[in-house]
Amino acid sequence: MPFALLKYGLSADYPVEVDLPPPCELKPRYDVVIIGGGGHGLAIAYYLAKYHGITNVAVLEKAYLGGGNTARNTAVIRSNYLTSEGVRFYAESVRMFQNLSNEFDFNIMYSERGQLTLAHTDATVRAFRQRAEVNKHFGGRTEMIDRQQIRELVPNLNLDPGHLPVLAGLWHIDGATARHDAVAWGYAKQAAKRGVEIHQLTEVQDLLIRNGRIEAVKTNRGTVQCGCVVQAVAGASSLLMAKAGIRAPIHTYPLQAMVTQPFKPFLDPLVSSSALHCYVQQTSRGEIVFGGGSDPYPLYNTRSTLDLKESLLAHAIEMFPFMANAKLMRQWAGMTDMTPDYSPIMGLSPVDNYYLDAGWGTWGFKATPICGKTMAELVASGGKVPELIAPFALERFSRFQQVNEMGATAASH
Repeated sequence: MPFALLKYGLSADYPVEVDLPPPCELKPRYDVVIIGGGGHGLAIAYYLAKYHGITNVAVLEKAYLGGGNTARNTAVIRSNYLTSEGVRFYAESVRMFQNLSNEFDFNIMYSERGQLTLAHTDATVRAFRQRAEVNKHFGGRTEMIDRQQIRELVPNLNLDPGHLPVLAGLWHIDGATARHDAVAWGYAKQAAKRGVEIHQLTEVQDLLIRNGRIEAVKTNRGTVQCGCVVQAVAGASSLLMAKAGIRAPIHTYPLQAMVTQPFKPFLDPLVSSSALHCYVQQTSRGEIVFGGGSDPYPLYNTRSTLDLKESLLAHAIEMFPFMANAKLMRQWAGMTDMTPDYSPIMGLSPVDNYYLDAGWGTWGFKATPICGKTMAELVASGGKVPELIAPFALERFSRFQQVNEMGATAASH
């Protein structure tokens, strides 16, 4: 028996499942070229292949899959936004996240834990009441809770930090986390299985546009002709849009986060405070993850800084005093492509067949599934914009129709 198993295992017929095929040469032409191999780019490729049968697709990534902002975010999933457009969009994304593990047959470690946002002033309480009502009306599960309920949810939370006592909280039942690398890998694996080509270490150096229409992309591995292009490059969005001759209302800022040593489980919900500019969560491994608002200066850089670390630590200790004795294990930064109204830019661009998936700021990961689905619909239809993303068009800035989500960020203004 053991020899039979060994013979079978060493035979050429033994079925070996490979997640991603080995690298191959670029083809001269693709129907769709997706620039950016993070969660969004891979999701668009997957939905194009699965639901629209478009498989002559190339995903071009200048480094490694999911190695940019997808790898650097803190993996929060929520839909408790301010506007009807935002709530509808992100609520649908939350619903899609809930089923992703089954769709991939691959565990993305989705964990529904709830998100608690603290209100420290009467004005914030009034704003949160309005936000809760908008969420209820447009599909989110959000409610106001008082100090006693907060104490029961998070017994270790300091309810009277310095001069900012906690008055109430916005409790978002759908708040969750997932493994960001698992999400990216799940989309990559399923897209590749359907014939999509994923090219790592392939940097787009220029865009070849003729008579207002995209015709090809120039890479470090040669020039590729294309039917259309989707850009999904997160913090580098404005740089790539500039290559296409598109003026972008985007500024890129570093966003930092850090992780402590592991502790015994003490914090189930995600806790954030915009007054303290800080959010705190505990991972399944027991580490405490915390971060805050973007750095105050535009910069295309992923280095962390001491001054922001010190202020962030001080605010985290205000919320959870026992963390004063915690050891910091890692800190890092991502690049956030911020728009004036804190909403993304999705859809058509002034260049024909060049589609935008940009301006995601600090909220890109949580929109991964719905962004992939709607952008795939846009591409497959030849430029017919899905209703769900129509409010996020680039032209809204020239029409003064912004979708203002500035107050909906977890830890910044």
